Amino acid sequence: MQRGNLSMGSEFVLVGLSDAPEVRFLLLVLFLIIYLATVAGNISILVAISTNTHLHNPMYFFLGNLSLLDILCPTIIVPKMLEALLLENKVISFHGCMFQLFFLIDVIGTEIFLLAVMAYDRYVAICHPLQYMNIMSMKLCAHLATGTWVAGLLNSLLHTSLIFTLSFCASNEVDQYYCDIPPMLALSCSSTYSRELVILTVAGAVGGSAFVVTLISYIYILSAILCMNSSESRHKAFSTCGSHLTAVCLFYGATICTYARPSSAYLPKQDRIVSMLYGILTPLLNPIIYSLRNKEVKCALRRVISQVRTVLIRQEHHSLSLAPSGAPPAGYEL
Repeated sequence: MQRGNLSMGSEFVLVGLSDAPEVRFLLLVLFLIIYLATVAGNISILVAISTNTHLHNPMYFFLGNLSLLDILCPTIIVPKMLEALLLENKVISFHGCMFQLFFLIDVIGTEIFLLAVMAYDRYVAICHPLQYMNIMSMKLCAHLATGTWVAGLLNSLLHTSLIFTLSFCASNEVDQYYCDIPPMLALSCSSTYSRELVILTVAGAVGGSAFVVTLISYIYILSAILCMNSSESRHKAFSTCGSHLTAVCLFYGATICTYARPSSAYLPKQDRIVSMLYGILTPLLNPIIYSLRNKEVKCALRRVISQVRTVLIRQEHHSLSLAPSGAPPAGYEL
């Protein structure tokens, strides 16, 4: 264990992953599969939205932003984990740790705001359907989306500056598989009371305001759905909002458990499981949640898969047509 005051040229050691070779291999395969599936699933959603004109509306514009965040979040965490598991290199530089935490908090903060905006979008769509396209104009959607990204960036700048101006002199071992606020606060040897107070206040204001917007939106949505005469309309409204509400519960629940508490309540083993939920599993589940509960997304994904298959078949036929006329096709046996 390295001791002494850690400067900007120092390194941290991520000790949240197992050292047992057989466990390391299983974790490597598991995280690699999850990461590739997450990226593939969210890219599929982005391609489906961009190539299908029926999905060029506010709801799917915000869903596209969510898919982009769900690609970024595991990309910030998983590659370093895979390096640690494959090469047994658990060391991360001071600046590497700082940038990892900065981008992680940026993505998490942006997603918190974005989920609130998506709840407001569903409120307008269900409670004011005739005025929906006028209220949720593309100009307003662009401003709202930009606002969520800027707010997430400013929130992350504040948190990162509060954490990395602390003194780290007791140990350089981060009891987590990536750099995050709770383990970094636990690692500091200087007083963290005032900074924790600021972090909890800001986190409470950010998370609380987003939660209130989401809660009020769904109270109005629920009352509007219950007033609908047609059971088919009620089912469609519940189906539309159900996927978003599932994503909200998963994400808000995990982030509140992680960040809305003092560092004295930090429990490394439990926190690794909770952080895996919002950092790795939620980005994997979101494309599944939105595609399974949404017929339009499912149809768009089928079209994308069909188009890709058609392109591959055409390329195969083209390559066969370019082969010498006297030569048998590849794989052909006499």
